[in-house]
Amino acid sequence: MSRKYQRIFIIVIDSLGTGAMDDAASYNDTGADTLGHISSHVEQLYIPHLQKLGLANLHPLRQVALAERPAAYFMKLHEASAGKDTITGHWEMMGLKITKPFRTFTETGFPKELLEELSARTGRVIIGNKSASGTRILDELGEEEIATGHMIVYTSADSVLQIPGNEETFGLEELYRCCEIAREITMKDKWKVGRVIARPYVGKRKGEFRRTANRHDYALKPSGKTVLDALKEAGFTVISIGKIHDIFSGEGLTESIRSESSVRGMEQTIEIATERDFTGLCFVNLVDFDALWGHRRDVEGYAKELEKFDVKLGELLKVLKAEDLLIITADHGNDPTHAGTDHTRETVPFLAYSPSMKGSGRLEDIRTFAVTGATVAHNFGVDMPEGTIGESVLEKLV
Repeated sequence: MSRKYQRIFIIVIDSLGTGAMDDAASYNDTGADTLGHISSHVEQLYIPHLQKLGLANLHPLRQVALAERPAAYFMKLHEASAGKDTITGHWEMMGLKITKPFRTFTETGFPKELLEELSARTGRVIIGNKSASGTRILDELGEEEIATGHMIVYTSADSVLQIPGNEETFGLEELYRCCEIAREITMKDKWKVGRVIARPYVGKRKGEFRRTANRHDYALKPSGKTVLDALKEAGFTVISIGKIHDIFSGEGLTESIRSESSVRGMEQTIEIATERDFTGLCFVNLVDFDALWGHRRDVEGYAKELEKFDVKLGELLKVLKAEDLLIITADHGNDPTHAGTDHTRETVPFLAYSPSMKGSGRLEDIRTFAVTGATVAHNFGVDMPEGTIGESVLEKLV
């Protein structure tokens, strides 16, 4: 088959779920609906470019009219893997089905045995050890860390161990060293977490603390070869923007670009679409939806972030070429109206658009996120790696 598109852009709106999955009750997520509940809880939701692509046709939105003739093809995807975390969602997009969820320590904190080993190997007294937001834990314990040199360890609703460190007193290199030790310890099956995150910050007292862009994620390597590996090995360009590099531990990427915000991530995507002539994939994660608004249960903030995204989406649509394909999707839900602060087990949107498309409209829902990677692999004529899942819809995008 001859290649249909030269450049494919995948944009992951991190946590934009489109309604509870059939098994949501098993995850305590009955009734979750990130996109629907945002729409029902805010006065305004002005997203004309997502509306044009058909988002409201896919999922009714109170403030957004149906597109008379949507510009994109669209459907909902159901997660085949066990879990509802970032790594599981992204890995499944690229063909991996995860059957054993990564461990979380949201309710209990980390086990005493784990912390004792971490303390002994880092030489630091550990404080914290609970689920908390990154800003609140700094307000609570940042001054103590600066004064004593103790090390804050905390978690969240994700499968994650996080260590903040003041860049002036704790030091970046020391923070990274401690996180590398934590990553090694949490590779053990009984404690295995998806990510260890270094969370550097600046400031000297409560109310002044501010996290910096020197964050570093220590993620597990993917459990097998992904579509990204297949593309790279076949000589195609694979560019990542945002935390894609950390999610895949750098595997299968030819170039990685860090991003300090979701708006900046879209600006970087637009720059690449405008200035770079490449053959392959640009894979983008926009994390602010999840980190700043979903986990903090901020409905208004989430809605405003969607509006900011829509503005940048309009700019991107203007520079896409006939040989480009844009896919907009998500990795899980995070309903800001739901109980707790955890991700929610939801379907996710799949919107596919190219200026060269003649048709558009609803496609039949598919029961795996892996359709995304399979469609990319099909387009570039590479075989799906052994053990991966996924079915392409490339031939339906006409």
